[in-house]
Amino acid sequence: MTVFGKKISAALASLLLTLTALWGFAGFAVFADPEETTESTEPAVTTVEDDGIVTAAERKTDLLNEVHEDAPQISAASYVLYDANSGSILLGNEYDVQKEPASMTKVMTVLLALERLEPDTVVTITPEMAAKIKEIPGDYVKLSLQEGEEITVKDLVYCAVLKSANDCSLALGMYMGGTEEAFCDIMNAKASEIGCLNTHFSSSFGFSKPDNVTTPYDMALILNEAITNTNYTEIAKTLNYTINATNKYSSVREISNANKFVNTTQYGYEYYIGGKTGFTNTAGYTLCAAAKKNNRTLVGCVFNAADANIRYSDLIKLFEYGFSTFATVEITESEFAPLIEEARVQMDDLLSDTNLYVSEQRIVLDPYITTTSSRAQLGSTNRIDLSEAVIDTSAEQQTLEIPLCKAYSDKTYLIGTMVVVIEKKAGVVEINPEKKTNLTNVRSVLITFAVLSGLILLLVIVLLIFRARIIKRRRDEVTKRANML
Repeated sequence: MTVFGKKISAALASLLLTLTALWGFAGFAVFADPEETTESTEPAVTTVEDDGIVTAAERKTDLLNEVHEDAPQISAASYVLYDANSGSILLGNEYDVQKEPASMTKVMTVLLALERLEPDTVVTITPEMAAKIKEIPGDYVKLSLQEGEEITVKDLVYCAVLKSANDCSLALGMYMGGTEEAFCDIMNAKASEIGCLNTHFSSSFGFSKPDNVTTPYDMALILNEAITNTNYTEIAKTLNYTINATNKYSSVREISNANKFVNTTQYGYEYYIGGKTGFTNTAGYTLCAAAKKNNRTLVGCVFNAADANIRYSDLIKLFEYGFSTFATVEITESEFAPLIEEARVQMDDLLSDTNLYVSEQRIVLDPYITTTSSRAQLGSTNRIDLSEAVIDTSAEQQTLEIPLCKAYSDKTYLIGTMVVVIEKKAGVVEINPEKKTNLTNVRSVLITFAVLSGLILLLVIVLLIFRARIIKRRRDEVTKRANML
């Protein structure tokens, strides 16, 4: 190959490399005209199969799909460990299977009482209440409320939580609902409100009924609601409580907390912030509890535990594993500020030659995500995915929802959106309303530039060849004339 041929080959190779590089860089596409672009744009964050993007809905159970070989062995038939900050289920078995909660039912009754009633309100035990109390089986725990007895809401609540007094929980329910059946309707409405999809209460205190059911996950939601929005924690952690004298009892009554997280050293847990035990012959031993450490709140529930004690050790193992193996990361708008500013500048530039402008911009972020501690320790990067953002220049108003992601070494979480509202400028008349301004993406611009550059390069090469031939012809003519002389 001649030297000149080598130069041409090198030039063509350079052009090919330039096109390849520009194509790869343009993968971060921003806008495409929906009528003029038919090929799909390669996203800044790839598909779920390629890069493991986890959406907000998928995060609830995503960690359950990972293998945790060192996870604790739990004896309870059904259980769940729930991260209250992020809404993720960390560990679980049959966590969505309906089962009888027994006295854990009282968490919902007390939650409603704390929301709806003043603690100093005096409740009078009506004949209807007294008749229903007599129907409670003899082996169920009771305070022995009497017909006509006057007792405060506060005393009833403490007895329901600490002593698990079934008559106190029934009295609260009937006071709020008029009848227990009506109150159960209130309980079920509240359960639906907080996201419980598999819960149906037919008892205000946890009577053993086949249709008084919930799940470990739903029970975690109910307890979390109680500890978050009421003073349930203060009540549940109380060791001893004094019931004031009533018109039926002339002296005070002392009760102690029956929960071993509070009243024992063996099962005492320093991070415990509230819970409730339960037991019936059909439900077995049940327990729900919440724990808080370093501003992280975990909620655990076990159903059908083997005995009264093992349910405590089961939950302690779940809590310890949850706090050590998983990390809950707070998401703040400030960490996305540079990316958002860059995207906004790019968007404004693209709209500068149109009759459109950004009328509103806001950020919607999930407050927390939970992942494994090992993954979190390796660090993460934030991404803004502009690949699917499409502007229709004929629309009067349009809203773009641009995904915001947090990417770890092996997994990417979708954690929010950048919401952008684009409108037409007032008083601007379109010359051709049928024509859409082609806000081509970065890839199209760069490829066009590369092609034009390549054509210019080839033209220069052709001109150089033509010039070289002319020079050679002239030299040959000069040589021929010299020889003739």
